[in-house]
Amino acid sequence: MKKLSSKIWLLIVLFLSATVVFMYIFTDFLYEHFYVEDTKIKMVEVGEKLQTMYKGGKVTDELIDAIDNYAAYSNIPIFAVRNPRELSACVPFDVDYDALIGPAERQQLIAGNAVIKIGFEKRFERQIISVILPFTDQNRLEGIIYLYYPLAKISELAKEEVVLLITGAVMFLLVATFFVYQGMRKILRPLANLQQAVNHMAQGEYATRVDVTSKDEIGTLSTAFNQMAQSIQREDEAQKSFLATVSHELRTPISYVKGYSEAIQNGYISDQKRDEAIGLIARESARMERLTNELMQLARKDEKIPLSETEPLVLAETIRDAVSLLQNQAIAKRIQIEQSLEEELIVMGDEEKIKQVFINVIENAVRYSQENAAILIHSKEIGSDAVITVTDSGIGIPAEDLPHITERFYRVNKARSRSDGGSGLGLSIVEQIVKQHHGKLKIESTLAKGTDVIITLPIMEES
Repeated sequence: MKKLSSKIWLLIVLFLSATVVFMYIFTDFLYEHFYVEDTKIKMVEVGEKLQTMYKGGKVTDELIDAIDNYAAYSNIPIFAVRNPRELSACVPFDVDYDALIGPAERQQLIAGNAVIKIGFEKRFERQIISVILPFTDQNRLEGIIYLYYPLAKISELAKEEVVLLITGAVMFLLVATFFVYQGMRKILRPLANLQQAVNHMAQGEYATRVDVTSKDEIGTLSTAFNQMAQSIQREDEAQKSFLATVSHELRTPISYVKGYSEAIQNGYISDQKRDEAIGLIARESARMERLTNELMQLARKDEKIPLSETEPLVLAETIRDAVSLLQNQAIAKRIQIEQSLEEELIVMGDEEKIKQVFINVIENAVRYSQENAAILIHSKEIGSDAVITVTDSGIGIPAEDLPHITERFYRVNKARSRSDGGSGLGLSIVEQIVKQHHGKLKIESTLAKGTDVIITLPIMEES
């Protein structure tokens, strides 16, 4: 039995069968407990009422006749006798007097109490209830009232209806089994659809989705599957786009290097232009090297920085080191880089990676600022964080491009970025490094007015 629905269906049928058997046993128990007890109480009540007819003295024939007349209209056999030994003449079975009224029972009767017995009677081949009530006068036992009732078994009570009961139970099981089967099919159909969708996903059909028709656990599972499928599809499309972009980015410098090197080798370039061609080959080779290094770094985006690679860093010194490396580019465009830094800010981090963050951000600010512009680098402590803001008054970023500016190879203006040497990976690397240091990156920009790059890093806690 491989199907889950068959297992559940069989389990429910077994449960229903067990329920029917349990109800039969429980009903039999209720019969034994309540029916027998109720019969005994009724017999005692009837006997006590008849007992009130006795006024003392000898038991008269009139009293015995009156009780016999009452018994004629009652469904409980009742006899009144002066001597208990006379009972054998009244009841349809032999009575063992010594077993019926022993010394203890006799004393109980003389004391005015009833004697109640429930036991098996061979003549009836079943249990009977017998109730004996005394007629006493001045501590003498003048007579007794004897009531007995054969207890029928529940199977005997339902003897005529047993076929109907069994037929009804079988019909109930058949109808219940049918509806359980139909219900199981309806409930488990979404699981079957989900299994089919998983098979499609395994074959690379990432656009597969399932219909969510309920809000129960299966509906929640279907919703989670759709979300997972959407993520896989988005990641697959991003991977394809990434590979296509990488291929495109590498194809251009490789074509330059291949073309110019073959031209030099075959003597197609004059001596006057050879140095210029060699310089172009060197620039394109450098671009390929930088692009390859940045791709390698992005490929490690999920790696955690080992604690051994982090150390306390004076943030102001790290920023000044980054600025000094870019000073020549800023001077070439006559750009002034102003710094307003708090010297006390210390963070835990990888010095080279933190420095690369500021190099990338400041380099972008220089690249997209006009000549004679100014760039402001400001740092301050806010709460438990060090907040560094790099502000330029450059060309700015359109609002629709801001949410995507840290995506790999995303360019606001592809033609301009390629001409100035940008690879479209710089801000992706910045975001990755900042996240590795448990920080945050935020970019605010207004087109044609400038950009603020806000970097938040946690300050090192004092031990």
